[in-house]
Amino acid sequence: MLTVKERGQFVATMRYMHVWLMETLAAWVPTTPEMEVKLLFGEHIWDVAQHADTLGKRTFELRMPLQHSVRPADAYVEFLTALAALSPTPQRLAAVYDVILPAFSARSQCYLVQTDTLSDAPTVRILDRYLVDTARMIEAGRELRQELPPLQLTDPAWAAHLVAREAAFTPFVATSAVAMEV
Repeated sequence: MLTVKERGQFVATMRYMHVWLMETLAAWVPTTPEMEVKLLFGEHIWDVAQHADTLGKRTFELRMPLQHSVRPADAYVEFLTALAALSPTPQRLAAVYDVILPAFSARSQCYLVQTDTLSDAPTVRILDRYLVDTARMIEAGRELRQELPPLQLTDPAWAAHLVAREAAFTPFVATSAVAMEV
C-alpha cells in the first residue's frame, strides 16, 4: 500500500506531466498548419488543463502545496522535451495520441492497482474520470487521422519505438522513495 507521501508524489508528478502536455499542445497550435488539428489540440488543451487543475487540488489534500508539481526523473523530462520539439504534424499527432496519452493512462492504471481504493478514494475518482476522458481524446485523434490520411505516420515503427522508450522509464517519479513500476 502506498503512503500519503508516495501518493502525493505520484499525483504531483502526473500534474507536472499534464501541465507539460497542455503547454506543448498550446505551443503547437500556432505552428500546426492544419485547421482540423488546431481545433483538436484546442479542445484537448482544455481537457488536459482540467486534469492538471484537479490533480493540483488533490496535491493539497495529500499534504503538499496547492497545485504542486513534481518534476519526473531527468531522463523522462528529456524524453518529454524531445517530443515537444517535434514539428511534422503526423509525428505530433502520433506523439500525443499514440504515445503520451496511452502512457499516462497506463501509469494511472498501474497506480490504481497499487493504491488503497478506500483511503485514496479521491485520487481513484480523479484517475477514473481521467481514464474516460483520455480514451475519448485518443479516439478523437484516431478518427481525425482516419478522416485525413495525410496526417497518418508513414513509418508506424517510429511511434512504436517511442512507446517502448516511454515504457522503459521506471520509475518515472523523481524521488527514489516511490518506485511506481509499470
